[in-house]
Amino acid sequence: MSSSSPAFSMRSVALAAFLPAALFAIGEGAIIPIIPVVASELGASLPFAGFVAALILVGELIGDIPSGWLVSRIGERTSMIGASLVSIGGLVTCLLAPNEIVLAVGVLVIGLATAVFALARHAFMTSFVPVEIRARALSSLGGVFRLGYFVGPFLSAGVIELTGSVQSAFVVHIVGCLGAAIALLVLRDPSAAFGVRPGRSTEDGAELVAKEAHGLFGTLWRHRGVLLKLGSGAALIGAMRSGRQVMLPLWAVSIGLGASETAIIIGIAGAVDFALFYTSGQIMDRFGRLWSAVPCMVGLGLSYLALSVTHDLDANIGWFVAVAVLMSLANGIGSGILMTLGADLADKGDPAPFLGAWRFTGDAGSAAAPLLISGVTALVSISLASGVMGVLGLVGAAILVRYVPRYSPHVPRSRR
Repeated sequence: MSSSSPAFSMRSVALAAFLPAALFAIGEGAIIPIIPVVASELGASLPFAGFVAALILVGELIGDIPSGWLVSRIGERTSMIGASLVSIGGLVTCLLAPNEIVLAVGVLVIGLATAVFALARHAFMTSFVPVEIRARALSSLGGVFRLGYFVGPFLSAGVIELTGSVQSAFVVHIVGCLGAAIALLVLRDPSAAFGVRPGRSTEDGAELVAKEAHGLFGTLWRHRGVLLKLGSGAALIGAMRSGRQVMLPLWAVSIGLGASETAIIIGIAGAVDFALFYTSGQIMDRFGRLWSAVPCMVGLGLSYLALSVTHDLDANIGWFVAVAVLMSLANGIGSGILMTLGADLADKGDPAPFLGAWRFTGDAGSAAAPLLISGVTALVSISLASGVMGVLGLVGAAILVRYVPRYSPHVPRSRR
């Protein structure tokens, strides 16, 4: 931003910046716990139900490929409106799916749209939020998504109870996407208050096209050092988080819990996750990124390991509830860590290309983990799958200890 740009005020743009994301996230939170249940009711085996649930993350990974280019070309606002409409198409497919194969296609489309929506909001925050409050702003954005994962499951549980149909939960996300698109159209675009990002003007159009022609894979190659090292830790963070979103509902199916009970338990756990989002940002801004990332990974790793030995216990439902809450506690401590690290490393003038590559790296882990869980479950058992995830969490913590201090340029406030 030029020196003539107005000073940033988070309060002045909070509604426009966060409301569309909140509406979208509530809908997403409503469907994530019930996807394996719907797949199972449509005839899928336990491993295939896990695979269908994984496709939302596979879709996000594939969507990362064009999302940086798309957001740089047409802007955050237009990208999010388009993503909301595409997501509705996928949701209607899921709502009307006659079998697990059609459901899988709809889930994949939802994931593609989610990638564009999430990167667009991340790009705005990276461009305009000052570094001094970056972690708190991005952890607040993470908190908005956690709000959705808290509220959404309760809404889906209520809709399921009212209609008697598990697939009716997809209606919650349809309403959320419509609400997000309307909010984006009605509310003032927050980027307008701070000027057009460099590279967006008509005069610079040719330069932007040439820059974007390199694409995601060119960006991956140019930044291969940081993406292979710190990015591997980011991939494992993504894996632990996405594995949790698949493991918990799949575990609930395996121990005989119903759809509404599963949604309520995961919603309660989501409340713990949501409650910690601002605390995470304060930790990162005051003490550094490492103090959020490592406790998050260690806590998630130990939670997976604890879950792996409880499946056949008489009190397995009680253990399931306890581990779900512990996972949310650990995940909440790491709220916004991936977005914050990506923002630390991205070009502030035009962050979308690097953020696309960064998100691709993290989402590669996010997509791989559910596939790993469904594969190990099919070959051996869901308990072993949880144990494998626990070990990966501890490995990820070690990687972050080594590379976060090396690559993150952030200097904690206490050391300035």
